[in-house]
Amino acid sequence: MIDHYKSEKSACLETMNHLPSNLLPDEGSPEWMNKGDNMWQLTAGTLVGLQSVPGLVILYGSIVKKKWALNSAFMALYAFAVVLVCWVGWCYQMSFGERILPFLGRPNVALDQQFLRDKAFSGDFPNATMVYFQVVFAAITLILIAGALLGRMNFYAWMLFVPLWVTFSYTVCAFSIWSPAGWLFKMGLIDYSGGFVIHLSSGIAGFIAASWVGPRTVKDRERFPPNNILLMLAGAGLLWMGWTGFNGGDPYAASIDASLAVLNTHVCTAMSLLTWLFLDILFFGKPSVIGATQGMITGLVCITPAAGVVQGWAAMIMGIMSGSIPWYTMMVLHKEIRLLKQVDDTMAVFHTHAVAGCLGGILAGFFADPDLCRLFYGVEDSVHYTGLVYGIFRGRPKAGLRQMGVQLLGIVFVTLLNVTTTSIVCLVVKTIVPLRLQEDELEVGDDAVHGEVAYALWGDGERLETATEAVSFEMNHEWPTVDVKTSTDAEME
Repeated sequence: MIDHYKSEKSACLETMNHLPSNLLPDEGSPEWMNKGDNMWQLTAGTLVGLQSVPGLVILYGSIVKKKWALNSAFMALYAFAVVLVCWVGWCYQMSFGERILPFLGRPNVALDQQFLRDKAFSGDFPNATMVYFQVVFAAITLILIAGALLGRMNFYAWMLFVPLWVTFSYTVCAFSIWSPAGWLFKMGLIDYSGGFVIHLSSGIAGFIAASWVGPRTVKDRERFPPNNILLMLAGAGLLWMGWTGFNGGDPYAASIDASLAVLNTHVCTAMSLLTWLFLDILFFGKPSVIGATQGMITGLVCITPAAGVVQGWAAMIMGIMSGSIPWYTMMVLHKEIRLLKQVDDTMAVFHTHAVAGCLGGILAGFFADPDLCRLFYGVEDSVHYTGLVYGIFRGRPKAGLRQMGVQLLGIVFVTLLNVTTTSIVCLVVKTIVPLRLQEDELEVGDDAVHGEVAYALWGDGERLETATEAVSFEMNHEWPTVDVKTSTDAEME
């Protein structure tokens, strides 16, 4: 036995002697670290970060009415910054650290140098990389919630909402589903890259928060045209391309599974966009640019929980379904269901993220390929990670039905969690500052909230008139309107 150990050690040392100098382990690159995986993880995290800053900052600032451009963009930028501070302060350890409850880790800082240099709980890279990679996911979740609240939320209330929600809602969801010690992770829930943790959570939380904050002004609800559709497309493009890191980074390795996830992501998204566009043309007679963007988003969201565990043909089907089912809920059911009509969800986050995320979670349980799940999870499991389709065709229907049951349980848990925690957070914030802006502030917009406006078109950055004067002028003059009904107008309602 000793001789065998000595021979293995000798062979290992001989191999290391033949390695190029840049691959030899040292204090800054220990034996357990894979330089390629570490570099890909940092790159993937940066791509996800670019989805938020500047991606969603640009998209939010351009898709809203001109008077709300600055406020909407800054809500996203603020959320990114404050989540990062909370994350290294206590939220990372609550999401992935030492378990104190089946759904929560022990609060602790993630800034100790020894901790940051140690190997992460998964993957061949240090904790510092994992902390960075995970924080951009937490940040984009809050920014997505902001989409439901644009155009009327008190910014001071938003400043309080963000740290409270990421602490008491996001951490519970992330630990339960993504941490190896989480109860839903142990049950075998398939959430490849955040269909549950990020999209279903943000969709439900955004809808509930919107109900507590209250609606925009009647005038803004009736007409809320984008101030710059070209810039909106630029933000949407950053969001789409950034999803390469969003889904490609979750195997925690530069692996075949990462490549499959990236390809499936773009295939599903393209199919979803085209499906939504076709339905807009069929029912509204015009190819809506905003509609196509919504279809792009629902495709990205739907494939997220399943990106690396389904085959290409399944990704195509998921794209068709994500371009049609959320379209139906937004364009048809939204006008028929009283609750949906009452809540003013500015960016239709409920439809694009809650509905699409829920759909993706169910389809992940339906189409998950056990062989691809083995690549991702690294385990040979005859009970977990078997999609219903494969369970039926491989003679294991009980395994497939069990997987569907776990996926549905995850949907119920995430929904109830976010209804409860979001309501509590809103109630707490409401006792400190009003959730909604005052009526006079709502009439003015950016200038009343920030003392600044997005567009200064006269002189050297000087405005011809103050925003307040402009509102006064507008209120005393009637402007001719043209009643043209398109898919874009339907979405804005």
